[in-house]
Amino acid sequence: MKKYLAEMVGTMVLVLMGCGSAIFFGCGEPAEVLAVAFAFGLSVVGMAYAIGGISGCHINPAITFGVWLSKRMSGKDAVGYVVFQVIGAIIGSAILYALTSTGAYADSTATGANSFDSAEMVQAFLAEVVFTFVFVLVVLGTTDSEKGAGNLAGLAIGLTLVLVHIVCIPITGTSVNPARSVGPALFAGGQALSQLWLFIVAPLVGAALSAGVWKVLSCECNCKK
Repeated sequence: MKKYLAEMVGTMVLVLMGCGSAIFFGCGEPAEVLAVAFAFGLSVVGMAYAIGGISGCHINPAITFGVWLSKRMSGKDAVGYVVFQVIGAIIGSAILYALTSTGAYADSTATGANSFDSAEMVQAFLAEVVFTFVFVLVVLGTTDSEKGAGNLAGLAIGLTLVLVHIVCIPITGTSVNPARSVGPALFAGGQALSQLWLFIVAPLVGAALSAGVWKVLSCECNCKK
């Protein structure tokens, strides 16, 4: 149960810090994009070293899906991880909702939810697939028991998420994480909720592709030995 709770707390922190930065700083100017990108990436770095030894710090259903496909965890644990990740995202979004409903941000309509122009659905889907593929591939590679980065894995993963956000924020606001999208969408409603399917399906497709590619790459490495 501890690993499930760790995933819940980690995902809550990711949504609180990452989406919080998007709400309070915005994502219009280049400096704002960088601030949000680093907020998400540094959240992952911090949580990786805080809860990595307990749960592995997936804090992302796409990562859990990729790890499960790579046969590094059981189906039971994968389901448990996803459930608690979503709960954590909802808690993080609830805290942000409370913050934006009071004080100086009482009139704010920002929620940190992902969205895209209806005419750009193909672009949004492709972006989420590709960038999730890159992100999860790095996760699988750096956390590999034989060929991974060891204690530096958390830093590599966090910086990769920063990179992904820098490029993808202008397109979809960057999800590459179904739980991160579910929480804010529930509070935003409307367009964010109607488009939520894309931010669930596309990252899972990207994760599946990364699991397949890593299987090929790691097999080739083994064959060379």
